[in-house]
Amino acid sequence: MEGTDRFITIALAKGRLAMQTLDLFEKSGITCDEIKDKDTRKLIFVNHELGLKFFLSKTSDVPTYVEYGAADLGVVGYDTIFEEGRKILEVLDLGLGKCNMCVAGPAIAKDDLENGRIRRVATKYPRMAKDYFYEKKHQTVEIIKLNGSVELAPIVGLSEVIVDIVETGSTLKANGLEVLETICPLSARVIVNEASMKLLRDRILALINALKEGLCE
Repeated sequence: MEGTDRFITIALAKGRLAMQTLDLFEKSGITCDEIKDKDTRKLIFVNHELGLKFFLSKTSDVPTYVEYGAADLGVVGYDTIFEEGRKILEVLDLGLGKCNMCVAGPAIAKDDLENGRIRRVATKYPRMAKDYFYEKKHQTVEIIKLNGSVELAPIVGLSEVIVDIVETGSTLKANGLEVLETICPLSARVIVNEASMKLLRDRILALINALKEGLCE
């Protein structure tokens, strides 16, 4: 069989998504108990029987590990896939971590947004914001990259609106903001290294099919 002498390595984004992904893997018969040990200091977790290795990574680094072949597969949100723009294969939507990428701001900004009068947009996701405003709305705006709480930007006058992930909208509401436009739905996707898909195709497809079955349970 192809590639049976080597492990398949899977990169998972740290945090809640990793735990949700591991639960789905378990439903699919893909287990790795030691990764759930909160006290462990290990970086690589191995299932020798299945020939799998797992590691946890900062979310934004998962596509990088996959593109360069340090991981054969990864699981990460579509927002990260789009923002990083890495050369990878997106093969399966797991439907985990569902939320939306939205344009948000105070209600008074809605008319300016609809009529192309927005000047500045603050966001943690400049690539997605630029694609939305430049390519879809055909509007030229100044996009300001922030790393912290973007909800602050319209409140202090840094920008009229923000582009950010919205799950429940409670943080927006607490700060006098609301969703003005929805850019796209987001969820966790399985991504694969292009060379790995050629070299380990049968084994990778078997993993993907197992995950699909787990999603149906």
